[in-house]
Amino acid sequence: MEYFITKQKLKELEHEHEHLKQMIKEEITREVPTLLESGDLNPDFTSYEEALEQNQSRIEEIENIIKNHQIIKKPPKEERNKVFLGANVILKNDKHKTEYKIVGTLEANPFEGKISDVSPAGRAFIGKAVGEVVSVGPMQATYQILEIKYEDA
Repeated sequence: MEYFITKQKLKELEHEHEHLKQMIKEEITREVPTLLESGDLNPDFTSYEEALEQNQSRIEEIENIIKNHQIIKKPPKEERNKVFLGANVILKNDKHKTEYKIVGTLEANPFEGKISDVSPAGRAFIGKAVGEVVSVGPMQATYQILEIKYEDA
């Protein structure tokens, strides 16, 4: 699987990767709780083991993303009049204007105005140009595309 991410997201993932590796290093160098306590499984040991497994799992996930990432870039100049990954899209419906950024799935957060290119709304906007009207969602809300902007990568 290929992951489309911004340069900023790549930096965040690399930072998190280093941080988790350092945490694991610190965990395994400190005193490990005993496995058994009074004949029963020690809950501190269980917690220690679970934390290590969670961190290791996240490290592997990040390494997979970094290995299979694609940085989102501006489309060629002649195609910047259409919506593609990385576009900031200013829309108008009946009541107000709103702006969304089209991002990959790892960065999607509708509360921050970031929608995934594979979400229903993202798919509806991809390939559309300024002036086009797009219907989105089960209620078929209509939005007119007022402006498309691309930031420097």
